[in-house]
Amino acid sequence: MQAAYYEKQGAAEEVINYQQMPIPEPGAGEVRVKIYASGVNPSDTKSRSGWGGIEKKFEKIIPHQDGAGVIESVGEGINKSRVGERVWIYEGQLGRAFGTGAEYIVIESEKAIKLPDNTSFVEGACLGVPAMTAHRAVFADGDVKGQTILVTGGAGAVGNYAIQWGKYGSATVITTVSSPEKAKIAEAAGADHIINYKTEDVVKRIQEITGKKRGINRIVDVDFSQNLNVANAVLRTNGGVAMYSANPDDAPALPILSLMLRNIIIRTILVYTMPQSAKEAAIKDITTALEDGKLHHNIAQKFSFKELAAAHEAQDSGKMIGKAIVEIS
Repeated sequence: MQAAYYEKQGAAEEVINYQQMPIPEPGAGEVRVKIYASGVNPSDTKSRSGWGGIEKKFEKIIPHQDGAGVIESVGEGINKSRVGERVWIYEGQLGRAFGTGAEYIVIESEKAIKLPDNTSFVEGACLGVPAMTAHRAVFADGDVKGQTILVTGGAGAVGNYAIQWGKYGSATVITTVSSPEKAKIAEAAGADHIINYKTEDVVKRIQEITGKKRGINRIVDVDFSQNLNVANAVLRTNGGVAMYSANPDDAPALPILSLMLRNIIIRTILVYTMPQSAKEAAIKDITTALEDGKLHHNIAQKFSFKELAAAHEAQDSGKMIGKAIVEIS
């Protein structure tokens, strides 16, 4: 099989190589999937670069957690009826050396989720990290029906899904963006109100929209340190922040008394370590939303297999809006 790999950490164009490798065989409880599309996430490129002191755990690594394709064979204990099934994959490289950046992957059967016929492989490769992270961030503290949610960075891969999950849960969704281009992406996702934080006073606009000094129930946040003052100003009593992104040197000074007096929850989200029950809840809702045509995907750019390193460079540039997808087969 053709595969992309790296043996040392560093810049994508310097460390990612391509070669033919043996097609893997599934073991007990596993399936082998022919990969048609592989998704690139920030965690993939951070692992490759050694960002924040992340250590390389395997001698040779095929990157990427997310992907989609077709089950070609199954291991012991797995029903052979799964052969030929279209699937999307999550945690493809978690705890293992070889992820979805190759023609084939062997993975636990339960991490290969049936992909509805109305969803393409490219779209399926978007789901693992961003859609599951966003689902957890929106629903971690229960039902959102009738609530008002603030999603910071609503044009990003996670933020865009968070807007959709908020609307799926019958909430009013306010989002922040930094440009008219990103505002259009957030609008397409279904945001009720869009605030350009570069040109508008975010706190003032939220107060105008909600008609209250503090009118936000929950915040899905991409940059907690940067947005802490806004969160403190707009969260209602018993509100909360679910943050899913941070930098190694983030050490915000918390307004403890203000947050404590209103019983504010500060929740951190990492898709790889969130409870299995949360993953199962996300998978269930993702499946239903896809089947009903209610989940849409912010695909920034598609790359060929030989452009996998370029896809990493695009992700690392900070200029890409949405998800980078590598078409493998």
